[in-house]
Amino acid sequence: MTQPTTAETITDQVSAETVKALRAAMERLLAGRPTRTDGRLVKENLYREAGVSRATMNRAHCILADWDRRTAATGARTPGEARRDDELHDLHVELRNLKRERTQLQGRLDASATVIAALHHDNAALRDQLNGRGTVVTLNEHRAARTDTIGPC
Repeated sequence: MTQPTTAETITDQVSAETVKALRAAMERLLAGRPTRTDGRLVKENLYREAGVSRATMNRAHCILADWDRRTAATGARTPGEARRDDELHDLHVELRNLKRERTQLQGRLDASATVIAALHHDNAALRDQLNGRGTVVTLNEHRAARTDTIGPC
């Protein structure tokens, strides 16, 4: 009769020194402070970070179970990757908001250009209308001419 394989019945078939090295490597990787690897949360990096062979790591059943549990909780992302992903998300939100704001400003700019063009057209029409009436005389010239004709008061 075989015994069920639960967390309590699984034992590591490695030395205490190997367990210590694998646990230390796991903590470094999960903390985002690897010393021998690129920091990705994969089993290859675990055994390389610990300085043991893959076969030795595979005999450390409790540590592998703990590794699987802890990396599943992090989504297999290092703290640096999580920060990068959060920053990317924030930048995408900011970009979306800036695009929306730019579109609104472009609409306002187009409306302003239309109003300016209409005012320019009206201004040109009024100038043409004034040019048809004759010359424009300034008040100072008009007053000076008037005092010469009427005389001083």
